[in-house]
Amino acid sequence: MSIRVPDEPIGPFSDAWRACVGTGRIELALRRDYQDSLALIQQEIGFRHIRGHGLLSDGMGVYRPYEWQGERRVLHSFTYVDQVMDAYLELGIRPFIELGFMPRELASGDRTVFWWQGNVTPPSSHREWADMVRALLTHLVRRYGLEEVRTWPIEVWNEPNLPDFWLGADEAAYHRLYEATAHAVKEVDASLQVGGPAISPGSDDWMARFAEFAEKNGAPVDFVSRHAYTSGEAQPVPFGAYQPMAPADGLLEQFGQPRRALKGTALEGLPVHITEFNSSYRPDNHIHDTAFNAAYLAPVLASGGDFADSFSYWTFSDTFEEMGVPTALFHGGFGLLTHRQVKKPTFHLYAFMARMGEELLARGADHLVTRSAADGRVTVLAWSPVDPGGATAGPSATHALRLSVPVGDGEVFAVRSTVDEERGNAYAAWRHMGSPRSPGIRLLDVLYEAAEPARSHSRHTAEGGRVDLALTLTRHEVTLVELELVDDEAPAWWDERRLLGGEAA
Repeated sequence: MSIRVPDEPIGPFSDAWRACVGTGRIELALRRDYQDSLALIQQEIGFRHIRGHGLLSDGMGVYRPYEWQGERRVLHSFTYVDQVMDAYLELGIRPFIELGFMPRELASGDRTVFWWQGNVTPPSSHREWADMVRALLTHLVRRYGLEEVRTWPIEVWNEPNLPDFWLGADEAAYHRLYEATAHAVKEVDASLQVGGPAISPGSDDWMARFAEFAEKNGAPVDFVSRHAYTSGEAQPVPFGAYQPMAPADGLLEQFGQPRRALKGTALEGLPVHITEFNSSYRPDNHIHDTAFNAAYLAPVLASGGDFADSFSYWTFSDTFEEMGVPTALFHGGFGLLTHRQVKKPTFHLYAFMARMGEELLARGADHLVTRSAADGRVTVLAWSPVDPGGATAGPSATHALRLSVPVGDGEVFAVRSTVDEERGNAYAAWRHMGSPRSPGIRLLDVLYEAAEPARSHSRHTAEGGRVDLALTLTRHEVTLVELELVDDEAPAWWDERRLLGGEAA
């Protein structure tokens, strides 16, 4: 049965999927490999904002107490901050500022998280914390201009509902930190955008209490944020983990949670930012490297803008060290790219999305159809529905989709780009070559080539302004079909039958 795609748009297609992307700790932006990876991401996808941890951690060197003439003083240094921000802006991406973690000499305790030891305790002095926040933002406004910094959302901390990220998951202590921080932000300029509470899945009641606290205490809130993951309890193995997966629509349910929780509160109607999301919350789960991950997340990217103003994939690159330096090229890292810029299947899902138009024509459980207002190009993104339990039939299993697509009258040129279990799948090639932890130059070249999508092209005659598009998708396939009318410039005497010099029949 063919699905008839409407002639006219049913609405605009949200690009909330590209509003932000995650990164390993901010300090990594000083590295060449990181900047090379981000340049590639921006060239082929083009995110607007980037968010990561550690802006105020010791590795960035912002908080520098010293003693002079018997008096304790504090110098706020922005040497590395400037280098990071300059690198981002040069690559066409703006920071989504996360304020954290605690500088060691300002911390009230020694509890840390991650291999790089981000301190997760409250400040020993909320006054000095607020002074640091004011100094940071005043510096950024002076260096980059108020109009620019107004476009940088400012989020207070990361996942304070988890003891690993905030000492004791102390909600009252977080509210105190938020209040001091938000007022410090607004003292620099009232138009700067501040929000939180950046909670992880599992503590949904925090959101309503955050709204109650903000209203009661007059704490400014310009947006709310939370995170979303759908993997279950980890089953650890050396340098890795396995996890059960819930259906992908659980991510959309989590995206919608803040608006439901805030209905009827003083924060109802504020922008909602999902500042981290992925299938697994582990940076060592090979699910992130697979075609499954791309097909699993395709319906989330297609519909996520209906539930949130932004949703930030965690992360753009495997240049990421929360659990230590990666032990292999493919190690289950969050990234769209490995740390040597090998593209993963989920990279291509995003690159395909970047080719979609701004007019939404149709959307279903296995497809998304858009049109570009500028040139009329119609784009079809299709994917094989996945079974998160892994019970889908073997690699030969197929999924059929038939669409009647409006393209206009005339001849139509079609380009199809495909990623699946074998095509556009460097992880599969890596497994075939024996999973080398550190491939040499020759094998890296093989992986770069294997990572590119398979591409085919064809020509169709539109009947009644439509093309009948019949797609057969393999297991975990994500495919993009681009359709545009042909402006045929072949001369009148061109005859394919005479290419070998014979006479026409």
